[in-house]
Amino acid sequence: MQATGVSLRRWATPLVIGAFLLMSATGVLMFFELDVGLVTVTHQWFSWAFLLGAGAHIALNWRPFRNHLKSGWGRASIAAFTALTMVALFSWGMITGPQIERPIEEALVDAPISALAAVTRNTPETVLRRLAASGIVADGDDSLRDVALRSGADENCLLAIVFFLN
Repeated sequence: MQATGVSLRRWATPLVIGAFLLMSATGVLMFFELDVGLVTVTHQWFSWAFLLGAGAHIALNWRPFRNHLKSGWGRASIAAFTALTMVALFSWGMITGPQIERPIEEALVDAPISALAAVTRNTPETVLRRLAASGIVADGDDSLRDVALRSGADENCLLAIVFFLN
């Protein structure tokens, strides 16, 4: 199979191997909650590279893939992983870290800066100075969402200024 002059075989398998190694390493780091730096973001975004490579690899090996699915082990593996995927869609009463991250972030972004300052164990004036040092104009009654909309700044960048800059 050719795609714009470049053979699928030339890039599909190396892409699957490289993406698999990256996904495995970042997945293990995330499992042990060592997701520092860009580990989580890298894992999320490069999963698309893995899917692209896997799709191309399946296309190149369609006949063996189809034959594998005709076997008992092939059907059992597809059934088992489909069932696991379905089970993973439900929380079963458990609250996980990723489930609460978004509501916490939303609450922080929507809180008045004066309340956000208390959460960071700073005074509102300290937080406002941090923002001002980054060229962001705000007052204690503003929320970071208000500031982001008014200034065009990214909400995550504003949170980083509030939480990480001294």
